Amino acid sequence: MSKGFTPTPAKPAVITANDLRLGHCVWMRDGGWTADPREAELFEDEAIAELAMIEAIRQSNIVVGPYLAEARRGQDGRPEPTHFREAFRRRGPSNYFHGIQAELAQSDTEASHV
Repeated sequence: MSKGFTPTPAKPAVITANDLRLGHCVWMRDGGWTADPREAELFEDEAIAELAMIEAIRQSNIVVGPYLAEARRGQDGRPEPTHFREAFRRRGPSNYFHGIQAELAQSDTEASHV
């Protein structure tokens, strides 16, 4: 397993990597990749996570640097980061306000007006 971390039901994980062409952070979902970390697949079983990691590594024409990152199941059932590094990666590049950062701010603004 990646970095000595073994997912369990008490400490699930997601698989994350960077898109090879764009460099953006992506998360594994159903053997493919999503730019939305809330759509990531949560792995609670070591064997299933290991098979998924093998599949992620085989997709070197799509992503680079896949690894398991500890996560938790949020109140809505979707994955949430447990480490500041992963929370930071979810927000996208920090060099200027664009892309994911702008989209998240827009969705937060829309949600607060409901």
